[in-house]
Amino acid sequence: MVAITLPDGSVRSYDGPVTALDVATEIGPGLAKAAVLARVDGTEWDLNRPIETDAKLELIRRQDDAALELIRHDAAHVLAMAVQELFPGTQITFGPATEEGFYYDFHREQPFSSEDFEAIENRMKEIVDRDVPIVREVWDRKDVADLFAEKGESFKAEWVWELPEGEDITMYRQGDWIDLCRGPHLPSTGRLGKAFKLLRLAGAYWRGDANNPQLQRIYGTAWRDEKELKAYLHRLEEAEKRDHRRLGRELDLFHLQEEARGSIFWHPKGWTVYRTIERYMRDRLDKAGYVEVKTPQLVDRALWEKSGHWDKFRENMFIAEVDESDSTSEDGANRRMLALKPMNCPGHVQIFKQGIKSYRDLPIRMGEFGSCHRYEPSGALHGIMRVRAFTQDDAHIFCTEDQIESETKIFIDLLASIYRDFGFEDFAIKFSDRPETRAGSDETWDKAEEALKRATEAAGATFTLNPGEGAFYGPKLEFVLRDAIGRDWQCGTLQVDFVLPERLDATYMAEDGNRYRPVMLHRAILGSFERFIGILIEQFSGRFPMWLSPVQATVATITNDADGYAAEVLAKLKAAGLRAESDTRNEKINLKIRELSLQKVPAVLVVGKREQEEGTVALRRLGGKDQEILALDDAIHILREEARSPAGAP
Repeated sequence: MVAITLPDGSVRSYDGPVTALDVATEIGPGLAKAAVLARVDGTEWDLNRPIETDAKLELIRRQDDAALELIRHDAAHVLAMAVQELFPGTQITFGPATEEGFYYDFHREQPFSSEDFEAIENRMKEIVDRDVPIVREVWDRKDVADLFAEKGESFKAEWVWELPEGEDITMYRQGDWIDLCRGPHLPSTGRLGKAFKLLRLAGAYWRGDANNPQLQRIYGTAWRDEKELKAYLHRLEEAEKRDHRRLGRELDLFHLQEEARGSIFWHPKGWTVYRTIERYMRDRLDKAGYVEVKTPQLVDRALWEKSGHWDKFRENMFIAEVDESDSTSEDGANRRMLALKPMNCPGHVQIFKQGIKSYRDLPIRMGEFGSCHRYEPSGALHGIMRVRAFTQDDAHIFCTEDQIESETKIFIDLLASIYRDFGFEDFAIKFSDRPETRAGSDETWDKAEEALKRATEAAGATFTLNPGEGAFYGPKLEFVLRDAIGRDWQCGTLQVDFVLPERLDATYMAEDGNRYRPVMLHRAILGSFERFIGILIEQFSGRFPMWLSPVQATVATITNDADGYAAEVLAKLKAAGLRAESDTRNEKINLKIRELSLQKVPAVLVVGKREQEEGTVALRRLGGKDQEILALDDAIHILREEARSPAGAP
């Protein structure tokens, strides 16, 4: 007998092995049609795979969010099948689901073209129409290697030997096509549907190693229905319009170039936005009780070894080896290896350790706009969103264990307020627990995870689990913003760390006269200035709110007769603290207005002979067709109030 326990607690008994699809069919034909996947004792399971022992069963329907990854994985397999039918001799490698779609990597001497997409998509739809069963088979490792070797599939033949010993080697068959895959999959190709689209091509290397053969990667997206697909493609169109790289160029904010790959050349307008955000953040942190510090860029490897970063982060560090020869050394040479700091935390511990700290001093909230460098592969760089040189709005809170809860609440409240000031009303929180590679004992991790969960709940915040994604020294909260077109951006973090104070010997004097280790809360709100500015550019489509706009107002003349009055208006705008410019070119006013609109200038003050005589301006707003005639002082007062920073004065 096999007993199947359903989520509602009911139990169904069967004489022998049973499939999840059998159970769904017995419950009702509607459920059998809607189900796409099963969870058996928490493990994802093919609907047609026999369940041979007593188990808890959960059925995943197509409309459930959990179905998306399965649909996308199946789309990758159908893509690979279509490609091999259309282009014989193409080798397959890997084809996973991604956050918003899927990809498959192929090896083929002749390059693919986006012009091939139509034929491939049509063949994929044909395969869906065939509705061939997708069958899970368990094979012997050597048989798999022999099959792929005979077919000329050298990559799959190699990979099967990399799979862990003792693990079932599973193959999934779709008609005459077969692939090595852990699964699970849909019962048949027809269940995939046709809400998919191929998007772009990219290069990749076999197993991510540039010394290995180069592969061709085809990216696509897949959804549960056509409505979801159309909505996603619309978001892509919007994202293209809002691309921060294009807007950065058009609005003269920054540029990137090959000679400084991964670093940003900020232009005056872009640097104005940067400095405005920095000034705002400094004001908010000052009011929140933070002390600001500055730590060195180059630090000896010895400190990184003590902190544990050298072992965990060495491949992402930029290294400088220097010769500090002196006459006292035996060979006259003393070479030291330094690293450009990839993060600020060890430096902050060094400041904390200067002098004796008492429990009365805690919490110490230590902030730094820390300039950091991390090596990112060139293929991972993306505009100003993913760079090698960046500035974190970084801070570390040194506190007692009893203060974790209150400091977490204070931080979440501060973060929420700052996000609102930038136009983000809501955010999600992910709780990332211990990764496989980590520092510290399980006991320490148990304590840190429990403390962070308890503190988050006490702050009234809800979270979803993000298993295994914590920092190597402690669990963390990740704060995720959703932008105007529905994309998610992970920005802020809060991490509880019992490990680093131990490794770097940080202590404070407690009330009982003994020394104890402080808890170290690593926290950021924006994440990095560079990435956050990129997010803001795309969030606002370059049309910054008045307080952030690099140019807040422009005085535009109708004729050159008003040039003198325009200079007077400009001087008064600047005296009021507004970032203002003038346009006195001998051009038609409509052309000036159009060009200033393209430059996303929030306010244009049009002046001519009449305005000069009456001491007024014609105020035009970005995106508006009408203008408002105002006394100059009234217009300046209105604009000054609109330009006021959420943290205080403009």
